[in-house]
Amino acid sequence: MDCKKALVESSGDFEKAIEYLRKKGLSAAAKKSDRAAKEGAVSSYIHAGGKIGVLVEINCETDFVARNETFQAFVRDVAMHIAAANPLYVRPEDVPAAVVEKEKEILLAQAKADPKNASKPVAVMEKIIEGKIKKFFDESCLVNQAFVKDSDKTISQLTTEMVAKIGENINIRRFARFTLGEGISTPSQPA
Repeated sequence: MDCKKALVESSGDFEKAIEYLRKKGLSAAAKKSDRAAKEGAVSSYIHAGGKIGVLVEINCETDFVARNETFQAFVRDVAMHIAAANPLYVRPEDVPAAVVEKEKEILLAQAKADPKNASKPVAVMEKIIEGKIKKFFDESCLVNQAFVKDSDKTISQLTTEMVAKIGENINIRRFARFTLGEGISTPSQPA
């Protein structure tokens, strides 16, 4: 019925009908974002012959969806993405303020050291730093990263699509990524 309505709304134009359905899915996902997601799954993913392991917790609203194969596949894909992309945080608001400030300090020092920035006004330098902080979030925050299986989508967009598909709120709550030998020091090297 949604497809028929989309075609009627778009006067039979398939491209406009697809766009209509996508917009409808995004608005449906936005409506569901306030609903509590207390069920879900904790899943593991082991990669590179046992050299990298990931645990991820993704919540949904009902245990029915948590057991659904589509949801389980989504959880596995996110865990695989974490193994491949090595995010540090789930979302930008999870990044400690001290880390953001330190990153800004480093970026400002780099920008000032670049001779081509010497004559730029302070407002322009601030915009440059703002753009670089956004890039830092895009690289280090899971939801901002481009999905490794489809670089045209971010993990956030993939999650929104999943919410629209299954009809429940989904929340990527937390993850842990382990790399074999990480943090081990040898007698001649400090950790």
